[in-house]
Amino acid sequence: MRAFERNLITEWRRLGLPFSDATVVIAVSGGADSLSLLLGVNELLKLSKLDFRIVAAHFNHQLRGEESDDDETFVRSLCSDRKIELAAGRSKQKHLSNIEQGARIERYEFLQKLAENVNASLVLTGHTLDDQAETFLLNLIRGSGVRGLSAMRSVRDLASSAKGTKLARPLMTWARRADTEAYCSESGVEFRLDTMNEDETFTRVRIRKILLPLLKDFNPKIVERLAETARLLRDEIPDEPEVAVGDLKLADLKKLSDAEMGRLLRAWLTINRGGLRRIELKHIDSIRRLVNSRKSGKTVELPGGETVVKEDGKLVFGKNMVEKRGSEN
Repeated sequence: MRAFERNLITEWRRLGLPFSDATVVIAVSGGADSLSLLLGVNELLKLSKLDFRIVAAHFNHQLRGEESDDDETFVRSLCSDRKIELAAGRSKQKHLSNIEQGARIERYEFLQKLAENVNASLVLTGHTLDDQAETFLLNLIRGSGVRGLSAMRSVRDLASSAKGTKLARPLMTWARRADTEAYCSESGVEFRLDTMNEDETFTRVRIRKILLPLLKDFNPKIVERLAETARLLRDEIPDEPEVAVGDLKLADLKKLSDAEMGRLLRAWLTINRGGLRRIELKHIDSIRRLVNSRKSGKTVELPGGETVVKEDGKLVFGKNMVEKRGSEN
């Protein structure tokens, strides 16, 4: 067993992931990170360290024309050669703005539907230590709260999954991109390169190519330190308050401290939006001011055409009517 496989099975055990009697979906783009995860799990199956059904999942966003199609062809060929079951999907949308967010939502919807179709209890993605460090800095720049700075969890519920399916990232606490690239090379596989990862119009790319190299001058282990900080912050976060989809009563909110209200509002927005992406402290503060305002009918506009309105003694979450009409055309 090679070092990469030993580290993977050790983390698998630490996370309490299933060793047998399961169906596991593995998201595969064709890049080194996701590919190394697929190859590593497949090798552990061959070594009888794991014993379950795996389904590789490739989603073609069709954002890079022929290059995107070549990625799909590559993944299909690799899975065919190694006799790995594959499910492939294709985007049906044109993302004119916030491409990263739109693509992410569409990709996770594909993974969720696939998990339901194959009755999978687990979905894996190939996020690494580098991804965690980048996410920490991205959220810091955006002005996220402690929950945002705690970045990604190694295991969480797959959003809106009625069957309790989990999403896991078994590379995230130990693997660097150099490790995934090396493992692909050791396995005799030439991974695909995404040209969008070189496009500095994307904030995450600028963090990767400009900011992190600068920070590395101060601390050569900056990626590890940022990832550790994210984990420490997550350990310190109070349990998220229980909240349901729907309205919040103003009278109940006004009884809370600023910190308690902030946690409740974030939990409420997470339930209603499916996450807190693009939500910044200024949005939470605006809702707080809305709660304490004496006037009704006020509105706070959120990213993506979403709104929070105060009416009839409650906070109501909804979609901006202009956004709605535009989406129906």
